[in-house]
Amino acid sequence: MWKCMHSNSVTIASWKLSSLVGRLSTISSHLRRQVDACYKLIETKMHNKLLDLSKESHIDNQEVLEMLFALKDSLPLKDSSSQAKIALSELKSKVVILLVSRPELLPIEVLLLLVQQMFDHPYRVNLQGSYEIVWVLIPSSDTWTDVEEQNFDFLSNLLPWFSIQRPWLLCSIVVKSIKQAWDFKEKPLMVVLDTQGMVTNLNAIDMALIWVAMAFLFSTSRENELWEEKTWNLQLLLDEIDPLVAKWVEEDQNLCIYGSNNIDWIREFNAKMRNMTSAGLQLKMVYVGKKNSSDDHMKKNLATLYEEKLTSSLTCTKIYFFWLRLESMRRSKLRLGHTDDHEDEILKQLSELLDTNDESEKGWVLLGKGSSTETLKLQGRKIMECLDLFPVWGENVAMLGLVGAITTALEPPLLVEPCSHSNIIQFVEGLKDTIICDKCKRLLEKFVVHKCDGTE
Repeated sequence: MWKCMHSNSVTIASWKLSSLVGRLSTISSHLRRQVDACYKLIETKMHNKLLDLSKESHIDNQEVLEMLFALKDSLPLKDSSSQAKIALSELKSKVVILLVSRPELLPIEVLLLLVQQMFDHPYRVNLQGSYEIVWVLIPSSDTWTDVEEQNFDFLSNLLPWFSIQRPWLLCSIVVKSIKQAWDFKEKPLMVVLDTQGMVTNLNAIDMALIWVAMAFLFSTSRENELWEEKTWNLQLLLDEIDPLVAKWVEEDQNLCIYGSNNIDWIREFNAKMRNMTSAGLQLKMVYVGKKNSSDDHMKKNLATLYEEKLTSSLTCTKIYFFWLRLESMRRSKLRLGHTDDHEDEILKQLSELLDTNDESEKGWVLLGKGSSTETLKLQGRKIMECLDLFPVWGENVAMLGLVGAITTALEPPLLVEPCSHSNIIQFVEGLKDTIICDKCKRLLEKFVVHKCDGTE
C-alpha cells in the first residue's frame, strides 16, 4: 500500500516539475523574444541617432565622437607616435578624418603615399593641427582573430595618426552602423567630420592621395572647388612627386613623359631622342614605366636605364605613386559625376593614359610644358614616325613651341591658302604668343580687342 502511494507522489511530483519546466521554457522564449525586440529597437534608435547626429550641425564634434566611441574609458584613443593615451576632447575644434579599414589597412605603397601626402608634406605645417586622422578598425567577422590583433598592434605603433586603443571593444551597433551608413565593405574609407561633427565627405581617400593637405577641409564641396581650379597640363599630372621633375615643371621646360615595358623599344626611343637633343632640342625626359607592371620587371628596366645612362626616371616607389595618383584622379572625377569624358578634358586625358596598352605597340609618350594646356600623346609606330620627321619640325620649335611644331608636321595644312578663320581668345596670364589655326593649321595673326567691363 505504501509503495503504491509513494509511486503516485513521485509521478505527481514529476508531472509538476515537467509542467514547471514547460512553463519556464515558454516564459524564457517569450523573454528572449522581448529582449531581442528591445535590442533591435535600441539598435534602430542608436543607428538613427548616429545618422541624425552626423547630418546635423552641433556646437562641436564631441557628441558625435562620444556616440561613435562609446567605450567605458575616458581616454579611448592613443597617439601612435608617442603612445600617449588621448581623450576625445583632444579632437575638439578640429576636422576629424575617420580612417575606416580592416586591421591589415592598406597595401604598403598606398600607405606610404598616404603618410607622405597627409603628414610629411610641408603644407601640413601651415594647418597647425587643424585636422587629425583616427584609425577605426572593423574586423572581417564579429570576433577578432589573433592575426588581426597582431596587425593592429604593429601598425598602430608605427603610423603617425591616432587609433582606438582597444578597437575590439567598439559597440557592435556602432560597427553595424558604420557598415550600413557609410557603405563600408572591404576597401578603406576616409570619412570626414567637420568641427561640428557633421559628415562632409563619405570618402576623402582619393582627395588625400591627389591634393595632399591642400585638400583641407577635405569636404566634397572642397573637392569640387579643387577640380574647378585645375586644367589639364603636366603640372597637374606630375605635381610634386619628385623634386627634380617639379623643378623642371616650374621652369616651364619642354618635357617628355614616356612609358613602356619593352627595353629594346626604350633603347631605340632614347637613341633617337639623344640625336635630337644633340642637334639643339631643349627637352627633359622622364620614364614612368607602365601601370600594373611587376616589381621585378620594373626594377630590371630601371637598372638598365641607370647602367646605360639612357634617361631620367622616377624611382620604383614613385612610379607606383604616379599611377596610383592618376587612378585616384579618375575615381574622384567619376564619383563627382563627371561620367562623360568627352565633355571633361581632364577625365578624357586621364582615361587615355590609364587605358593605354603598350603590349602590341611597344610604348607611348606625352609631350608638353609644365603649365601649358597644350599636350600631345603619341603611341607605338606614330612615335617613331614623329621622331623621323625632326628635320621638318625641329626648326619650328622656337616659333610654335614643341607641341605646336610636331602637330603642324604631323597634320599639315588642310587648305592650300589661309582660311581667314578668326578666333577670340580671352587674355589670361601665361597666354602663348603663337596660336595655330584649327582649320588650316597655320599661325594665327594676333589682334587686340578691348571690351568694356561695364564698371564705372
